[in-house]
Amino acid sequence: MTSRALIVGVSGVAGSALATRLLAEGWQVYGLSRGKTPVPQGCIALTADLTDQAAVSQALQGIEIDKVFFSVWARQQNEQENIRVNGAMVRHVLDALGKRLQGGHAALVTGLKHYLGPFDAYGKGDVPLTPFREEQGRQPVDNFYYAQEDELFAAAEKYHFSWSVHRPHTIIGYALGNAMNMGQTLAVYATLCKQSGQPFVFPGSAAQWYGVTDMTDARLLADQLLWAAGSKQAVNQDFNVVNGDVFRWQWMWTQIADYFAIEAVPFSGEMQPLAGRMQDAAARWQAIAAEYGLQQADITKLASWWHTDADLGRPMEVFTDISKSRKAGFTGYQCTRDGFFDLFDKLRAQKLIP
Repeated sequence: MTSRALIVGVSGVAGSALATRLLAEGWQVYGLSRGKTPVPQGCIALTADLTDQAAVSQALQGIEIDKVFFSVWARQQNEQENIRVNGAMVRHVLDALGKRLQGGHAALVTGLKHYLGPFDAYGKGDVPLTPFREEQGRQPVDNFYYAQEDELFAAAEKYHFSWSVHRPHTIIGYALGNAMNMGQTLAVYATLCKQSGQPFVFPGSAAQWYGVTDMTDARLLADQLLWAAGSKQAVNQDFNVVNGDVFRWQWMWTQIADYFAIEAVPFSGEMQPLAGRMQDAAARWQAIAAEYGLQQADITKLASWWHTDADLGRPMEVFTDISKSRKAGFTGYQCTRDGFFDLFDKLRAQKLIP
């Protein structure tokens, strides 16, 4: 029988990579989103406002699936609103599917804010020692990731399906119009620097420049999600998921600069956030897009300055331990530098950067 999956947030970095992976394996894939960006070819598109319970129920009426994957969130003004809105989105989907999920599986993608705390209190609490391990549990702060988990756990008990939770670090991957996309943001930033002759300045903190870190390729995350959906060792478990290598940004910054044939500027010792230096970037990008015949002239569909600033500006070292999933049987690996370069190559092939 053909496996059937619903991906909630199918147009995002993680969702689109997962759809591509499942389709390649012969799955029937439904993708639920707001319908603002295209879904991968071969995916059956479903459209609904996930905050509207009636709209979600209508969109999922009659859909028969074995697995559901969540990689979705909507940023709100504060964490209490994040909890209310993002928890409800998970609940609406699981309640709409109800008993149709009996004996199936639901997977939730969250991230390392599970350990760091939410944006409102980013790294301000008692952050666990690195590398982060699943056994370290939750922080004593409000966090919409915990709300989403609790909705997942409650529905799994009510409707009798298994679950898994996946915690990537910053994700490298391809997706247009995504609010959390460092790889594409750095590609746009490097292109702006090359075209204008401005220096390729690291925008973040000393802790990130000098410290050890890691990242998650969207393709590797898709591999772990697929593995967990069919592994007895993954039933009702939470897993960190990163590429398997570590690096320091003082090295990676030079690697990215070399790819774009620009010069990496040594860290000055002071943070220089992108959001404060990109006020004229939209107009500059329109000019670059016109000159090179690029497919996307709207820079907001490619870059997310605030998210890249948040990741690269963290005041503490951040990397994870992935022993739990390795011991359970998932042994995937992806070189992070190659992940960046693969993304940059794709952006060029798609005429999104020169």
